Amino acid sequence: MRPLLLLLTSAAVASAQPSPAAIEETSLRQLLTIRRVYVDRLTGGETAAQMRDILISTMEGAKLFILTENQERADVVLRGAAEDLVFTETHQSSEGINAHANAGTGRSSTKSGSAYGGISVGDNESEHSADRRHEAIAAVRLVNKDGDVIWSTTQESLGAKFRGASSDVADKITAKLKEDFERAKKLR
Repeated sequence: MRPLLLLLTSAAVASAQPSPAAIEETSLRQLLTIRRVYVDRLTGGETAAQMRDILISTMEGAKLFILTENQERADVVLRGAAEDLVFTETHQSSEGINAHANAGTGRSSTKSGSAYGGISVGDNESEHSADRRHEAIAAVRLVNKDGDVIWSTTQESLGAKFRGASSDVADKITAKLKEDFERAKKLR
């Protein structure tokens, strides 16, 4: 009797847990209830404040939500971390081929004679390059008033052709949010 009871209990617990698809659908539906968003300070160094400002500007341009500077009035808070790094990547390589040969004879007598020879071949090549790189990354999430994460994304960029890495990351975050917002509309 006990094994049957254990089986029924574990089946009831398994059926009570929502599936990953159901959790995603619930989160997407919550996106449709958002009217106001507060963008919190991002962690991650000095450049995180700049990333926050760029993100606010990009999200404002998307016209999905009203952005507010008053956290009390917001339906959700956008939180996260961001970093914008400029660094130099160096590469160094070296190749070489060398060959040496020597021959020699010598005698010591009243008539002295000696013969010497030598061959040497060499080829060395070395290359050094330094590339300046610019990389930005941000991981952000929308958190409702209950403290539940209803949406999140991580985006990174090495910069776009006509845009810096931070701007490109902010555009990617906003594009992902718009895409998921459109997916939520189709669930209605």
